[in-house]
Amino acid sequence: MKTIRRTKKFIALTGGILLLAGVSCSNEFLEVAPTGTLADAQVSTLDGIEGLLIGAYSMINGNLNGNRAAAPNHWITGSILGGDANKGTDPGDDAELATIQRFQNDPTYGRFNDLWRARYEGVSRCNAVLATIAKSIDLIPAEKAASLQAQARMLRGHFYFDLKKHFNNIVVFDETLSSTEITELPNNGDAWAQIEADFQFAYDNLNEVTDAGRVNKWAAAAYMGKAKLYQQKFAEAKTWFDDVIANGQTSNGLKYQLLDDYQQIFNADNDNHAEVVMDVESSNETGSVLNANWWDDLNYPYQTGSSGPGDCCGFFQPSFELANSFRTTPAGLPLLDKSYRSPGNELVTDMGVAADAAFTADAGPLDPRIDFSIGRRSIPYLGWQPFPGASWIRVQSYGGPYAPKKYVYYVNQDGVYTDASSWTRGYATMNYTIIRFADVLLMAAEAEIEAGSLEQARTYVNQVRARAAKSEFWVKDDDGTDAANYVIAEYAPSQFASKESATQALRFERKLELSGEGHRFFDLVRWGVADEVINDYINYEKQYLSSAYSGGQFTAGKNEYLPIPQTQLDLQPGILTQNPGW
Repeated sequence: MKTIRRTKKFIALTGGILLLAGVSCSNEFLEVAPTGTLADAQVSTLDGIEGLLIGAYSMINGNLNGNRAAAPNHWITGSILGGDANKGTDPGDDAELATIQRFQNDPTYGRFNDLWRARYEGVSRCNAVLATIAKSIDLIPAEKAASLQAQARMLRGHFYFDLKKHFNNIVVFDETLSSTEITELPNNGDAWAQIEADFQFAYDNLNEVTDAGRVNKWAAAAYMGKAKLYQQKFAEAKTWFDDVIANGQTSNGLKYQLLDDYQQIFNADNDNHAEVVMDVESSNETGSVLNANWWDDLNYPYQTGSSGPGDCCGFFQPSFELANSFRTTPAGLPLLDKSYRSPGNELVTDMGVAADAAFTADAGPLDPRIDFSIGRRSIPYLGWQPFPGASWIRVQSYGGPYAPKKYVYYVNQDGVYTDASSWTRGYATMNYTIIRFADVLLMAAEAEIEAGSLEQARTYVNQVRARAAKSEFWVKDDDGTDAANYVIAEYAPSQFASKESATQALRFERKLELSGEGHRFFDLVRWGVADEVINDYINYEKQYLSSAYSGGQFTAGKNEYLPIPQTQLDLQPGILTQNPGW
């Protein structure tokens, strides 16, 4: 909840936090001991420990030096690598990101090192909290100490989970080890054991209701289920998800439920809503734009001027493949056989059509979530105007005709939830949801399929589709009519008659529901289909964006995980080892 228009109730500030709490582990997390820290006596109080904990919370937003590859929404490593979106803009604008998109990167890329460092900075700050509590345990009421420990361990589990899914072979340590001992650890520790232990402790010791923005018991339960799912411990995952679905509530005391209006998930006026399981809080007018959603500052339509949001820079353009995936049958079901790519089913776009030229929009049946997720020609764009097409796209032939739409601010929020003092209006106060309830339902459906409960899986998937089918909330033109031919229906039992058909439907539903939210690549990897799906995607997309994907190829046994940064290998020669294939 906002206490003033641009500030959230619980703020995890990035600026100045090192002087407040002294929890940094310097530029390279395994290089030297922390600098600029305060004495134990200054932090070994309840207020001091709370300050340390806020420092740990602040690292959820991923900022260590503003490198967008460390973004908490994984728009690069989750969405672009997964085929939700193209890098966008033009070939010369951040050319290194273009090579990442084509899987042509190498271990020397600074972006990967910054991602590694940012997540280990979070681990270090959590360990600082836990170590300080241990030293001060006699000074803190037992219940309060347990709550502080549980929050720190929940956050540490989150940081380790994020490292695990990006790098796989990571270094694992807790608050009991000295800096010297840490530098002697190889990167083959049992991360899952540590992650599960942290989430279990958090579940056992966190309150159900806290402040909005803090983690609670049910966030720990949902994250534990997700960790089990990633390890293919489906029966255990199902148990955790069952508990969350039946009993879970948000940190601010709202029973978990799907919002009636899909677009309100991504509306800054509706932050901390009933679908939030765990999120990244943001704020403005704090002295640093890095407390806002700094990671999306480039991800707006290109040079809109005052008639659109951001006025820069044209990155993160949704892909042709994703947009076409929203095509439905006349009965309102997805085209699971990939026939959405056939010439008769591909969306009509304004590719190559000037903004001032006549254009007739696609008239075929579409899942209504397309126009909550993708900016496309002639469709109303968050109250600004109908999306004008080429004038808001930097280079169509390189990035395509589409623009991002989720987590973009509305016209009435301009100058209210945005920082107009910076070089761009794109620093907005908008929370990003790390786990939301629809994600939980779909993960639960996946566990149910593996358990053989196909009907229960269908029920969960249909809950998600039924929300999207509430026509009163679909995007409308000025005259109140639907902005496109929206058709969506629920699955019948016959369409979930086998494990294979249920799995196909579930996986496609995750693609549609969670598009552009940073999940896709990691889903493909854990399902074991990344090689097939991503190379198929590249071959399809480069029909339209040949230079963007020229030479692009996913290599099985290598590209499932990022390389261990060369900088880190150089810091610990003979101790850290490189991932396979690199």
